[in-house]
Order: sequence, then structure tokens, then C-alpha cells
Amino acid sequence: MKSASHWRFPSVAVALARATLALLATTAGGVARATAQAPNLAKVIDAYIDPFVATNNFSGQLLVVRGNKVIYERQLGWSDRETKRPMSPESELHIASISTQFTAAAIMRLIDQKKLTLETRVSEIVPEVRGAERMTIRNLLEQRSGISDINSRADYTELLQHHHTPASLVAIVAGDSLRFAPGTRYLHEEHSASNVLALIIERRSGLPFARAMRALVFGPAGMRFTGADDDSVSSHVLLARGYDPSAVYAVAPTTPIHWSAKSGNGSIYSTVRDEARWMRALFHGGLLSASSRAAIVDSAGTPFGYGWFRRPNKRFGEFAYSMSGRAPGFASYVIYLPREDLAVIAFSNVYSSATADIGTDIAAMTLGLPVAPIALSIHPIAPDTLGVDGARFTFPADFYQPNATLAFHVIAGEMALDWPSGDRSPIIPLDRDHAIDRSYWEPIAITRDATGRATAISYDRFTGTRAPDAAP
Repeated sequence: MKSASHWRFPSVAVALARATLALLATTAGGVARATAQAPNLAKVIDAYIDPFVATNNFSGQLLVVRGNKVIYERQLGWSDRETKRPMSPESELHIASISTQFTAAAIMRLIDQKKLTLETRVSEIVPEVRGAERMTIRNLLEQRSGISDINSRADYTELLQHHHTPASLVAIVAGDSLRFAPGTRYLHEEHSASNVLALIIERRSGLPFARAMRALVFGPAGMRFTGADDDSVSSHVLLARGYDPSAVYAVAPTTPIHWSAKSGNGSIYSTVRDEARWMRALFHGGLLSASSRAAIVDSAGTPFGYGWFRRPNKRFGEFAYSMSGRAPGFASYVIYLPREDLAVIAFSNVYSSATADIGTDIAAMTLGLPVAPIALSIHPIAPDTLGVDGARFTFPADFYQPNATLAFHVIAGEMALDWPSGDRSPIIPLDRDHAIDRSYWEPIAITRDATGRATAISYDRFTGTRAPDAAP
């Protein structure tokens, strides 16, 4: 899925009554630590994040670590809304695509044990994959394998309703033709490549995937509240329940899935504290050999690999490592700035791409960089203020859905955006000319003619022009 961009609507103040913060559930220990260590920063971050929580756009754990010092930590919202179980430091949240960091780490541990090399041909271990003789472990780790992607299948939603193993997932795509010759292109995100890596981990370790991950990574890294969900942990008391956005500000329990269907690419659950332990071990050594660690943190390598985006960041003026994840009911984001030795981790049990903006904004606040607030309020403006009810806008061929025509509708007193795929996004109005697509946390800006009629909209970096109004 697309990731949220950095954006703000200047000069719009956050108007939110403190009484609404009764929705929050914060552990005293986490706040005390943050307040004692950085009281002014804590107040700034609190004021920024509270509206996200009060409007049901974030619920989870936040952690800011600089060097080896925790400078902000907070748990917000509910781990389980139905039973009123508050979020705690030990609440375990699914982290979706951030899981690939740990799949890669397990592979590098096997390389350190001389059971693999980066140049090992996939055909030596998983010969059933078509074209595996041309494919290396490095190709899989760098998203350059060309394997047909399981997440793109028309029956993928149905697939998530059944238990799987890495072998059964690989079998689904093993006979498909490669999309391109291995190593010749980069394509984010190759979910099936991670399924293959999970199967390689099983076959080289001699253990089922979940046990192998515990033995190779989580145990040695001291990650007590992290594991691979193989469908045997659904009743785990510490596991947070996931929620999806419902209309503009509500949430509803997500449709349960079999997390085993995401083995290798999205089945890991964790806490922000455990993620921080892992990041410390990775960026400062201690878990992997020097050569394996170097392969992951290589700033001259591909822009995506080993579970990380690795590229210069204009906002911070330095090289940055980041990764986001979204899966039914959950969203996550991590960013690490090596020059500042700063890590920000945001795990949420609300399915929203807001975590990417939250993580980067908090990193900016920590460094004293400007951050303009968003006008999130439990009292949103009326949707008809936007003046686009019934309007349709057509986007170019390079849009997320090529040549898509998106349609706005007011439904039950709230604004929604309909996609050609059949998806419907709740729209949060901010002012007369600005809104947010809540599903993808993308900005929408409306362009009008002299009469005030909407003639175009910008969505992220794309512009859609108004299509002829549909016949009544």
C-alpha cells in the first residue's frame, strides 16, 4: 500500500477539549519516566498525540529513544475496547510489514552460522519455485526476486481466512512465471519473497517458523513480548485486539484473519520496547556479525532491503532508516536517524496510516524542528461544507489506481470517497478546502473556480480534474 506523505495545513490550530482525554488509558510508569526525563518535550508530544487518540486515529504505544536513554514513552487507548483493557507496556501488537526486519535478521543469523550465504541459489533450498535457479538469497532480501506476489491475488482476502504454513504459501505462487529476471528490478513490496524466506528459515533451521524466530532472533535479542503468530496465540492475554476505521471517527473490531497466512511478511507481534531492543542491537552491534550487520545498514545499497527503507531524508537533512506496516486492525512505524542516534517507534491497534506522520512528526519535535498541527476534533465541520457531494474527479495513469475516477458522497451525514476498486474511504473535513482520507491518511485539497465550484482536487501528490456530473 502507499505510505502517507509529510504534509500539513498551516495556521490551523488543534481545538480539543481536555475532557475528551478520558478516552485515553496511560500507564503511570511510562508517563513518569518521560516527564522526569524531558518534561517540556513530553508536554509538546502529548498535545500533539492526544487529538489522534480522542478521534480514534491512534491507540497503542509510543517510544522515543536517543542514545541509550528513553526520552518519551506513553501507552494510549485500549488494548481491548470491549473488555476495557487498557494499553500497557506489555500489550503485544501486530506490526505487519515491519515483520520483514525480523525475517531478514533470522536469515542473517543463519548466514552467520554458515548455513547460507547471500549468494546461495534459492533452488538449493526451495527448488519448487519457478526460476529459483536464477534467484539468490540477496535477491529475496532486496525485493528483487521477481516472484509473483501473493497479496495481489484476487482470492487473497479468502486466503487470509485459512491456516497456512510457509510451505503452503509458497506453493500458491511457486508455479507462476517470474514478473522480471531476478536482480534486474526493485519492486516494493514482494510479499511472496518473504514467504520464501520464511520457508528457507524452516528448512535450514529444522524448526517451524515461529520456533525458529524465537531461537534465532527474539530469544538472543531479549525480546520477551515478541513472536511469530502461527494462529496458536489468538487467546494470548497480552495480545491487543485490532480495530478498523468505521465512518469518520468511529472504529469497529477488525475481521479476524489467520496471521499464519502472513508468515515472513507480516505475522510478527511485538511491543515498542522490544522493537527498541532490536534496533539497539542492530545499529550498535551485538546480535549479528559485523558483515551481516553491514549488509542491513548499508547506506549505499538499494533504497529498500532487509525490512528497511534506507535513503536520505530531506526533512531531517540526513540518511534515515524507516519502515511502516499495515494489516487488518493494526498499523506501525519506526524511524532511526543515525547521526542523532534517535529512534521513534509507533505501534497502533487502529488500521490507519497516520502512524507514519506521527512517527516522523515526533522525531521532528524531538530535534526542535517545526511541526504544524492538524485540526482533528471530536466536533468536525459538516461534510457539506466541502461542497463536493456527488462530485467525481479523474486521475492520471500514474495514480494508485490508474485513470481512476473517485466519487464523493455524503452518507448518513458523513463524507465518503468511493474508489473504482469498490473500496470506500471515510473523509475527515478539516476546513472548506481541506480534508483527510482516513483510510490512507492522505491529504485532500480542493481547487475552486470563481463561483466556488470545485474543479479539481489534489490527493497526495496527484491532481484529479472534475469529471462530468453523473446524470440524476
